[in-house]
Amino acid sequence: MNKLDRIKELVEILNEAGKAYYSKGTEIMSNFEYDALYDELVALEKETGHVLSNSPTINVGFETLSELPKERHESPMLSLDKTKQREELRDWLGENVGLLSWKLDGLTIVLTYENGSLSKAVTRGNGEIGEIITNNAKVFKNIPLNIPYKGKLVLRGEAIISYSDFEKINELIPEADAKYKNPRNLCSGSVRQLNNKITKERNVQFRAFNLVSAEDVDFKNSRQYQFEWLKEQGFDVVEYKRVTKDNILDEIQNFYDAIPTNDLPSDGLVILYDDIAYGDSLGRTAKFPRNSMAFKWSDETAKTNLRKIEWSASRTGLLNPVAIFDTVELEGTNVSRASVHNISVMEGLNLGLGDEIEVFKANMIIPQIAKNLTNSGNMPIPDTCPVCGGKTEVRSINDVKFLYCVNEDCQAKHVGRFTHFVGRDAMNIDGLSEATLEKFIGCGFIHDYVDLFHLDRYADEIMSMEGFGEKSYNKLITAINNARKSNLVRLIFGLGIENIGLSNAKMIVKAFKGEDNNDTIRKILNANVEELTSIDGVGEVIASGFVRFFSNEANLNLFNRLLDELELEEVVDNQVSDILQGKVLVVTGTVNIFPNRNAIKELVETLGGKVTGSVTSKTDYLINNDSKSQSTKNKTAAKLGVPVITEEEFIRLIGREDMLS
Repeated sequence: MNKLDRIKELVEILNEAGKAYYSKGTEIMSNFEYDALYDELVALEKETGHVLSNSPTINVGFETLSELPKERHESPMLSLDKTKQREELRDWLGENVGLLSWKLDGLTIVLTYENGSLSKAVTRGNGEIGEIITNNAKVFKNIPLNIPYKGKLVLRGEAIISYSDFEKINELIPEADAKYKNPRNLCSGSVRQLNNKITKERNVQFRAFNLVSAEDVDFKNSRQYQFEWLKEQGFDVVEYKRVTKDNILDEIQNFYDAIPTNDLPSDGLVILYDDIAYGDSLGRTAKFPRNSMAFKWSDETAKTNLRKIEWSASRTGLLNPVAIFDTVELEGTNVSRASVHNISVMEGLNLGLGDEIEVFKANMIIPQIAKNLTNSGNMPIPDTCPVCGGKTEVRSINDVKFLYCVNEDCQAKHVGRFTHFVGRDAMNIDGLSEATLEKFIGCGFIHDYVDLFHLDRYADEIMSMEGFGEKSYNKLITAINNARKSNLVRLIFGLGIENIGLSNAKMIVKAFKGEDNNDTIRKILNANVEELTSIDGVGEVIASGFVRFFSNEANLNLFNRLLDELELEEVVDNQVSDILQGKVLVVTGTVNIFPNRNAIKELVETLGGKVTGSVTSKTDYLINNDSKSQSTKNKTAAKLGVPVITEEEFIRLIGREDMLS
C-alpha cells in the first residue's frame, strides 16, 4: 500500500472511531490504538504534504445526534496539540510561566452569564456547533446560577462525573452489559438528557478551565488571576500548579503520583501560558491554539501471548469476550486478563490464539490490549453458547457488533438472577453459591425463586451430589428457612428489577409505607410513574422499569407466590433523631466498639444520616480508627479536607457517651 492510500485508510478508520466515541458513546477501539493511528497519520501527512479535507488532524469533532437545539459558537473550540514526552512539555514552556492542570475526561461546556445570572450553556459539539443544554447545566451540582459579577461572562469548563459517583450509579444496574463503560460516556449521556431530572440524579460536576471573556475586568495579564477571580465568583476551577522550566518535571511527577487518589476522571494534563497577551499573540493553527498543549501519560506496556478468549455470560444473554494471556506486571500489579469489550474491538485487533500482544492499563487502571503484533486473526466467534450450548447470534447496535445467546432458557441467565436473589443484601441464603445454583438449575431442582424454598423435595439427590453430604444439606435447609423471615426491602431488591438497587428499594418502601405490610404492598403495586418520580432519588428511568416489572402478569404472580413463602417484618421508620440529618459518612477499617461496620451504618441511618462507600467532596466524616493509615480513603479524605474520626469520636459526636461505659 502506498503512503497516500494509507492516509486515506487511516482517515476513514479514525473518523469512524471518533464518530462512535463522540456521537454515539460507544468504543470500537482503545484510546491507545486511536492515539497510535492518529500519530501515524500526522507523520504521513507531514512527510507527504497530503492532508485530506476530512482528516481528523484538521477537523475538530463530529456532528452530534440528539433532539437538543443547536447553536454556532462565537469562536471555534479547538482541540489541543499533544505530547507524551515530559521534556517536550518543558521545552514548549521555555522561559515562560505556565499553569499545569488535570486534563479532565468529560464533556466540554461553554457557559454564558449576563446580569449575574446563567443565561446559556452549550456543549462543545463538533467545535463549530454545539447543543444548548442550559436547563441541564442548571442542575449540575456545583454550577452557580447567580454570581456577583454583573457584566457578560463567557467561560469554558468540563462537565464530569466522579469515579465514586460512577461506581454508585453502576451498582444500581444489575445487568452487566447495561452498566456504563466509563465516567465519560455516562457524563455525555447525562449532560445531553432531554429530561434534566435525570441529569440532576447523575451528580454531574463542572470544573472551569478557561475564561473566554469578561467585560471591563482587569485580569493583570494573568491566567492564574483569572482562575482566582472565577473562584471568587463561586466556580470550581480545575486543579492547577504554577510551573516554570525549573519545577515543571517535579510537578508532572506530583500529578502522576496523585492519580490513584484522584476521584475525577482524567486522561492527562494541560499546560497553559500564564501570560495572556503572549499566549494570544501566538495565534492558532487550523486545529490547535498555540497558547496551550495537552500532555498524555505514556502508558506502561508489556508484551505477552494470548492464550484464549473466554466468553463471559450475563443475565441478558450478552457474551463478553475476555482475553486471557500470560501474566505480566503493569503499574505494580500482575495482570493476566483484559476485557475486549465486543466483537468489533476483537476483530479490529485481529486477534488469534497464541498471538503476541501488547497490553497496558487505560488511565493506569483498566487492563486493555494495546496492539496485536502477530495479527493472525484466527479467533473464532462461537456459534454456540459456552454455558448452555444454545445458538448464538451477532447483533449490531449503533454499528458495533455484540454476541448474544438467544436461548431464553440459558442457565447463565437464570444463574445470574438467582445469585442476585440469594445474595447478602437480598434474601441472604448462605450456602447457595453460583456454582451450587448452576448445579441445581442443571438438575431441574429450581425453575423460579419459589423453588428455592422447597429444595427439601430433593434431599436424597442433593446429599448424593459431590461436595454435599447430610451435614451440608441440613445447613443449607436451615439457611433457607432462616431466609423466610425477611422484609419487603430485601424482597424487592432481590427480584432484580431493572435499575432497582438496595437504596432505591428502601426509598420506595419507605415512601409507600401503609398501616401494615399488606397496605404497603397494595400501594407499591398500584404506584404509577408519576408517584414514583416524586420520591427524591427516583428518576423516570427507574420508575418506568419498576412499573413495567409489576405490570407483567408472570412477575406479579411470582411476587405473590413468594409472599406466601415468607414472613415479612412490618415496615418501620427506624429514624429516631435528626442529629445527623443531611450528613454523609464513610466507614472503613477495623471496628472495636461496634460489632461490625454495618452496625455503625444502621445507627447513622436512625439519626438521619447516610453511609456511602466512597469518600467524595460530599462526605462529612470518615470513620477510621487508624487515622494515620495510608489507605486510599484516608488519602482522599486528606486531599478533600474531610475529617477523619475514630469510633469513640463518632460516639461523642452523636452524644452517646453511654456506649463507652
